Amino acid sequence: MSSEEKSAWVMLVVSLAGYATYLVIVAAQAASVSLMETAWVTAMLWTIGGGIVAGMLLNIVLGIFSPKDAGRKDQRDREITRFGDSIGQSFVIIGGVAALILAMLEAPYFWIANVIYLAFVLSAFLGSIARVIAYRRGLPTW
Repeated sequence: MSSEEKSAWVMLVVSLAGYATYLVIVAAQAASVSLMETAWVTAMLWTIGGGIVAGMLLNIVLGIFSPKDAGRKDQRDREITRFGDSIGQSFVIIGGVAALILAMLEAPYFWIANVIYLAFVLSAFLGSIARVIAYRRGLPTW
């Protein structure tokens, strides 16, 4: 398994775990107060920051245990990364449009921020899934 594929697995797991943690924290608080009164900003910032740190640390650990692969990319790795990024970026655009619509409708900040956060998570998660599938089955020939 190449270091790029390992990195895709790390991103997949970290993005899912971070967002699941955020949802559990907010849901636990929502049991006693309304959603908009929860400490969602703090939970969101901590889970985003924790996800970034966890992703970096896991990639460093994987690089330590397989130093011969670390940092090496070939043409296939670059094409798979570009493929996964293009799939992931589409969800950022969809989330941006959804957040823009919510802002135009004057929705509460809670919903706007959560749509953007979900878009980032879907971008990372689905882009990583696309990369892992491309490593396992090859790039689609369209």
